[in-house]
Amino acid sequence: MKNTLGKDRRFLFLQGPHGPFFYRLGKMLRSAGAEVWRVGFNRGDEAFWLRAANYIPYDGPAEDWPAAFEALVQQHQITDIALYGDTRPIHAQAIHYAKAAGLRVHVFEEGYLRPFWVTYERGGANGHSRLMDLSVEDMREALQKIDPDQPDAPAHWGDMRQHIFYGALYHYFVMFRNGPYRHFRPHRALTVRKEFELYLKRLLLMPAIAIDRFLATQRIKFGGFPYHLALLQLEHDSSFQAHSPFDTMTDFLDLCITGFAEGAPGHHHLVFKAHPLEDGRVPLRSEIRRLAAKHDVTGRVHYVRGGKLAQLLDHARTAVTVNSTAAQQVLWRGIPLKVFGDAVYAKPEFVSPLPLPEFFAQPGRPDRRAYHDYRRYLLETSQIPGGFYSARARRQLLRQVVDMMLATEDPYDALRLGSAAPRQQLQVVK
Repeated sequence: MKNTLGKDRRFLFLQGPHGPFFYRLGKMLRSAGAEVWRVGFNRGDEAFWLRAANYIPYDGPAEDWPAAFEALVQQHQITDIALYGDTRPIHAQAIHYAKAAGLRVHVFEEGYLRPFWVTYERGGANGHSRLMDLSVEDMREALQKIDPDQPDAPAHWGDMRQHIFYGALYHYFVMFRNGPYRHFRPHRALTVRKEFELYLKRLLLMPAIAIDRFLATQRIKFGGFPYHLALLQLEHDSSFQAHSPFDTMTDFLDLCITGFAEGAPGHHHLVFKAHPLEDGRVPLRSEIRRLAAKHDVTGRVHYVRGGKLAQLLDHARTAVTVNSTAAQQVLWRGIPLKVFGDAVYAKPEFVSPLPLPEFFAQPGRPDRRAYHDYRRYLLETSQIPGGFYSARARRQLLRQVVDMMLATEDPYDALRLGSAAPRQQLQVVK
């Protein structure tokens, strides 16, 4: 007898990560017996979805989207929606209706435990995640019957080049081939042309950026001074825009340098590390220089353009961030951490409550045992080995995520109820 685990499940996919991951995911769900439909909002969405029969182009005005989404749900008797990121307007509106209608909402995000995990949750991610309301004690209770072993995190990204390549290709289609989608407007402030130019520039300048990063890292490594690390994010990223108290990255830079100037000992330095995908739309280097001069700490403030975080963490005294997922590596090492935005890891056991000048002057250490329990909980629930962009990473991700999507319980309830499947051994993806 044929096993049709996905029988009576009808998925509607909205926007996904750049590249073919959503198409591969939909293909596997169909193999499990489910129906899968995809709504596309531009030629970039359409280019990566190779099955025209179940592709639905949407070219209406933005204000008509909620009604159009409701009509699609009713027409196709949708039971589940899947999307990447839950804060862009078309997704937030869809989620609002889907929850009211009792649909399952499958949310994908970059891994909370980067570099080699993907986040899969139901209902919401980041500041909308169920993790926000779970205490460490709740997690420890759910973990009581689970094997305590957990994999170590690799110290490198597995698919950065592919990530940048698919981003550039996506924006090429939107910029040059988007004729049928005349109402499309990007959810970010920049034009599609500017987005494409930034992706292409980033791709072409990768060798030069690597040299600049190496030299800056060497100066810090061999400088012989104690330093504090500020983890920067993309200003246009949803976590920064929707779950932080800052309007711009410059606001965060100013806060960090002000607190450093007021509280850090005179022989300490401050290192700003850019996000690996920082593309220059914000003039970080010049802003940091300006603010350092304003607060009379020129020569004690440094800027590093992306790259591996591990080398800088090896000697950091503290770390500061808005709500970067890279802070998980800080906590893994037991380094004091200060957070300013909503973050799934912002638990009182790990994150400092001190004002920033006092934090730089004399920080307290996080509870590493509590953090290890928290990390283990994530690895048993919402963090799935694999990635969106390289072929090998997608294969590893698909081995587990389809069964999780078809399961009755979400990852957190599955662990609590004892129905969670055993996790795969992590394989480093190159």
